[in-house]
Amino acid sequence: MTSSELWTRATADRYDAEETEMSSAAVLGPTLAFLADLAGDGRALEFAIGTGRVGVPLRDLGVPVAGIELSEHMAAVLRRKADADTLPVTIGDMATTVVPGEFSLVYLVYNTITNLLTQDEQVECFRNAARHLAPGGRFVIELGVPPLRFLPPGQVAVPFDVSERHLGFDTFDLVEQILVSHHFTRDGDGDGRYRRESSRHRYAWPAELDLMARIAGLELERRVANWDGTPFTQDSPKHISVWRKPN
Repeated sequence: MTSSELWTRATADRYDAEETEMSSAAVLGPTLAFLADLAGDGRALEFAIGTGRVGVPLRDLGVPVAGIELSEHMAAVLRRKADADTLPVTIGDMATTVVPGEFSLVYLVYNTITNLLTQDEQVECFRNAARHLAPGGRFVIELGVPPLRFLPPGQVAVPFDVSERHLGFDTFDLVEQILVSHHFTRDGDGDGRYRRESSRHRYAWPAELDLMARIAGLELERRVANWDGTPFTQDSPKHISVWRKPN
């Protein structure tokens, strides 16, 4: 068991309904094209595959996909979409769990490496990716850039969503590199009440990830700001980074 917090059954059951934008064609189209191109004729392994938001449609494109998932409840939702023969999933953590075979692509999307709350575990995640990659294979991470420039002196919270149905903000422990995402979500019963949830994450800078990759024997191949290949700049709110395992 790693330091990752476990997704509950209730959270897993409503996950897809609350992530409709991330499951839209506008978001998934470029994501799937990017990953399918890197996978080529090989197999892909998704760390923290969750409910299969990316893995299932990538498999539908013809890429053989396997997954690792810590939450049995999230994996159970995926099982409603694809059986074990179509998309095998191993229950375990992404830092140490090993699945059979070699892969041309290992990928980790939607900030999920931050679920590992220590630097040591994040390093082991890179090592685990390298362990599964065939020579010449790639490890891909999608991750937000820590928004610390939005923190003036004395402020500890940064809002990231203020909408009719959802209020979200992050609070930061700058010493431990831990952020806590706070969510207040209006339920659909119309009584005006909000459901409160929070989750802890260890944020990391792109340069820190590059060092983790080097420790794991991987080399940075490219870094872009989005799945459509937009160049990464100092103003980019997130990055898609690709590291390659040498031949």
